[in-house]
Amino acid sequence: MPKHYRYYARLEADPEGGLQVTFPDVPEAITGGADEAEARVNAAEALGLALRGILAMGRPLPRPLANQADLMPIAVEPNTAFKLAVIEAFNESGISKSELARRLGRGETEARRILDPDHPTGLPLMRAALAALGKTVMISVLEDA
Repeated sequence: MPKHYRYYARLEADPEGGLQVTFPDVPEAITGGADEAEARVNAAEALGLALRGILAMGRPLPRPLANQADLMPIAVEPNTAFKLAVIEAFNESGISKSELARRLGRGETEARRILDPDHPTGLPLMRAALAALGKTVMISVLEDA
């Protein structure tokens, strides 16, 4: 089943000015902005940080619920989506970090870094890790809501 790293957000007027953004499926992600454009950019960043934090705590990511009329879709940034996909695929694989390192032809330290939600990893290496885990990436470009 394909994984999508897009969640629905609620934008509401902030009593202190601007807009507040919350995610019903990811209550850890709360942010805001002076206007809708800034709120959307901040929402993608806050969502990515919250999802990486959830994985860092060893919890599975929540599955996005269906859209509701008063919610807008927010996708995490592409590098974050890749990182989330690698970690989720590894967690589902049942293999060890040593085995991932062997499949990649790399050291175990590098495998640990690849699986660290907060460690920056290049796209080619994350793509290789996904391939080593039997996954592939398909990119979709959607109209902005």
